[in-house]
This record gives sequence, structure tokens and C-alpha cells, in this order.
Amino acid sequence: MAADTLASDSQPHEGQIAALLRRSERLQLGLLLFPGLFWLVMFFTLPLVVVILYSFATNGPGGRIEWTFTLNNYHTLFTESLYVNAYWRSIWAGVWTTLACLLLGYPLAYYIVRRPPRWRTILLFLILIPFWTNFLVRTYAWMLILSNNGIINSAIQALGLPRIALYPSEGAVLVGLIYGSLPFMVLPIYASLARFDFTLMEAAADLGANQVRAFLRVMLPLTMPGVAAGSVLVFIPTVGQFVVSDLLGGAKVDYLGTLLQRLFTRSNPPNWPLGSAMAIVFMIVLTAAIIVYFRVTTEEDR
Repeated sequence: MAADTLASDSQPHEGQIAALLRRSERLQLGLLLFPGLFWLVMFFTLPLVVVILYSFATNGPGGRIEWTFTLNNYHTLFTESLYVNAYWRSIWAGVWTTLACLLLGYPLAYYIVRRPPRWRTILLFLILIPFWTNFLVRTYAWMLILSNNGIINSAIQALGLPRIALYPSEGAVLVGLIYGSLPFMVLPIYASLARFDFTLMEAAADLGANQVRAFLRVMLPLTMPGVAAGSVLVFIPTVGQFVVSDLLGGAKVDYLGTLLQRLFTRSNPPNWPLGSAMAIVFMIVLTAAIIVYFRVTTEEDR
């Protein structure tokens, strides 16, 4: 009887200890998650909620926000050609920039990976050097290079040919976007190629595959994570940028970023509700495109 009494007394005591341990673990987990959750709520969730609320507001006299619910902002985006064309133009600029960076970045990353370790460090260092200079300064440098009195036109004139109007133009915008985004494509692909087993290419050759077929069936699928990461890192900033299009495009062609900047800061009066609606639609379109892209690449990997 005494033993049974001691056993019954010890079981509640052990249960209390287990409950205290679980509470302590939950408390520790909450403390660990709190900084990250606080950061996400303060600098992502709350700003996003504010932008969503603004997108349904009405733009009053002098750019004053009137909290009257309306869908006119979204109706304007889908009916006026100015905004529809800006969306398509920005998306196509992002697609072309991503493709160009992929075609240039993959061979460059492959070349770096195949060099001796000492040369790899030097070449990667050369790729990272542009990040030491402000992006705005590098864009101004391209303005000087592509101008009528720049290096390219001076060389053309030295050959006895007439000057070419390179700047401002959409071509100059693409050049600036490709130049600024290329390192973001090279580095992820380099990381994937550095982990790639190149003896698989030799095995594919032994099985009768030529170099093109071995690349398409072996190397490219196995390095697709780097390609996907680089494509996302290039596409997202490119579609929403405004510095390159504003400077190298001479503000003659409206891209999404330039319109957003104009609606929030340059228009008189500013139109924050319409700019917020444009940002929300852009975010939805971009998220859908990224989801489709990752699903396609995942299915190819399988």
C-alpha cells in the first residue's frame, strides 16, 4: 500500500515537471522567433497592409488621401493604355534581360569553374569589383559611353561612319540592365557548377552523347537550381527598376518603375492610391510568374 501511494504521488510530480519543460521549450522557441517575426511584421506586413489600404482609397484635391472605398484605381490600370503598356514593357524588359544574362553568364561561370583555384579567386574578384561603386555612378558612366560624343560614337566616327543615336533609347536601357544584373546571374550558376561532377560529362560521352546533348541532358538539369536562382535575382529587380530606364531611357519610354516614381513623387498633385494599386498588381503578377517558373523548373528536374 505504501509503495502504491508513493508511485501515485510521484506520477503527478513527473507530469508537472514535463509540463514545465514543455512551457520552457515553448518560451525559448518564442524568444528565438520573436526578432524575426517582429522584423517581418514591422517592415513587411505593416507596409504591405498600408499599401493595400491606400490602393482602395480616393485621391482628393492636392493629392490628399480620402478614405472612401473605390475600385477606380484598379479600373484605371486595366483600361488606360499608358499603364497596360508599361506593365508589358517592363515584363518584356525583364525577360530579355534575364535571357541575355543567362546566355552571357552561364559560359562565363563555366569558364571560371574550369580555371585553377588561384585564377577562380581572381576572376570572381573581378566580377565583384563593380559592386564597390554606386550603381547610380555606373549608370552615369554608361550615359557617357553611349552619348553622341562617347567612346562608341567616337570610334564609329574614326572609321568614317556617321554617328549612331545610342542614347537615350530602349536599347541603352537594356544594355544598362544587362550590365547591372549580370553578376547576379553568374554567381548562383557558378555555385551550382562548382558542385557539379564533371566526370558525368565524360560518362555521357562514353555512352555516345555529343557535347550539346550531354549539356542539355546532364549538366543543365543538374545546375538548374543555380539557373533558377539567378533568373529570379535578375528578373525581380529588373522589372521594377526605375533608375536605368529614367537615365538611359531619357524618360521617353514609360516603364513600371518610372510610372511609380512619377505617381508618388513627381506628379502634381501626387496620386498615391493609383501608385499603390499599380504596386499591388505588379506584386501579384510577379508572384504568379515566379510560381509558374519554379513549377516548370521543378517538373523538368523530375
